[in-house]
Amino acid sequence: MPPEAGQPNTSFRRTVWEWAKVIVIALAVAIPIRLFIAEPFVVNGASMDPTFSTGQFLIVDRLTYDFEKPQRGDVIVFRFPDDPSIYYIKRIIGLPGEIVVVKDGEVGVREPGATTTVAVPQPYVSPSHASHDDGVYPLGPSQYFVMGDNRAQSSDSRAWGPLDASLIIGRPIVRLTPLSQISFLPGSYHEPAN
Repeated sequence: MPPEAGQPNTSFRRTVWEWAKVIVIALAVAIPIRLFIAEPFVVNGASMDPTFSTGQFLIVDRLTYDFEKPQRGDVIVFRFPDDPSIYYIKRIIGLPGEIVVVKDGEVGVREPGATTTVAVPQPYVSPSHASHDDGVYPLGPSQYFVMGDNRAQSSDSRAWGPLDASLIIGRPIVRLTPLSQISFLPGSYHEPAN
């Protein structure tokens, strides 16, 4: 029987109430996941060629670095130190407390007070993406040295200095596009143990 004129439609109200509950529950689940566990990220720029290309869609794991420290070779997403509203993607080269030495594009690290520099393997840098710059970069106790895999076209720690650990968002855990390159832990590389 249709509702009388001037009375609310209880079926319509019930439907709106059910949808409102679904939306609130979905937001209650999605927002904490987005803030604390995983976050979408779209690559923009050529600084990580050939590992990542503009337009690739990644899911960033925000949780792992709450339980373990970033390692040399990890690809990370972080807030740009000069403008934290901008996100960057780079690879960790130097760890806290180390001194990073770049000579003619070759990268090495040494401990403070040491005279020997240990070369950092860079199999992810192709010859066409290499650079030939020089510099010595000491890192503080919570600082990382990051570089793009496309060294010739990367704005990274060589230009704006070390990255503080507090600016690290996480690491790419899944590459979703293009479909031909879907992968888990894309760009992963860790030095072989000695």
